[in-house]
Amino acid sequence: MSPDDLRAFCLSFEEAVEDFPFRPEISVFKVLGKMFALSWTEQRPLKVNLKCDPEDAVRLRGEHPGLIAPGYHMNKRHWNTVTVDGDLPDAVVRELIEDSYDLVVAGLPRAERLRLDRP
Repeated sequence: MSPDDLRAFCLSFEEAVEDFPFRPEISVFKVLGKMFALSWTEQRPLKVNLKCDPEDAVRLRGEHPGLIAPGYHMNKRHWNTVTVDGDLPDAVVRELIEDSYDLVVAGLPRAERLRLDRP
């Protein structure tokens, strides 16, 4: 997955926006003001931080050592850093991004979830 593919996929979700609150080379993808992905788009290998269920986070790290690690500069219980342009299949990366988006949406107030068609 290329940086452009990553950006396009993250922005394909309803109400998703890209922001640069830290530095111009760090893309932060948010839904209704809440972050669901953070990526250093100019860095190689390309990596993205994604929110993850704590139990799944540990399991994924064990299943994909070197490709999925505890979230860099994030709460390591809830975030993983995923190497996007490595040996991890693009379908798995897309699934992890969607899971991250869904977890963030699940934490939004009910009215906002309903607005996003994700009760």
